[in-house]
Amino acid sequence: MPTYDYECDACEHRFEEFQSMMDKPLKKCPKCKKPKLRRLIGTGAAILFKGAGFYQTDYRSESYKSAAKADQNTASPNGKSDSAPAKPADAAAGASSTGTADKAKKSKSDT
Repeated sequence: MPTYDYECDACEHRFEEFQSMMDKPLKKCPKCKKPKLRRLIGTGAAILFKGAGFYQTDYRSESYKSAAKADQNTASPNGKSDSAPAKPADAAAGASSTGTADKAKKSKSDT
């Protein structure tokens, strides 16, 4: 439930009232008892996140972390990936075409 700001136009009394959004605005000033009260337009309240669990790492238990670490170490004892990085197709094609060009140069120089 939000807190609303009110001001009395008769006595300029300002106060806050904790009300439901469905409640009607107050009309009578609690100080001077005149029906000159108006609800002020506020900027609104900020959202406050209290407690743990708002980041992915906040709710991970220690048992989960140790199991994940053991699983990672089992997959690769060095902590590195078991598979070699894949070579790009262009690099492999460039190497074979370079070898062919070198053979052509040798055959011309031999003659």
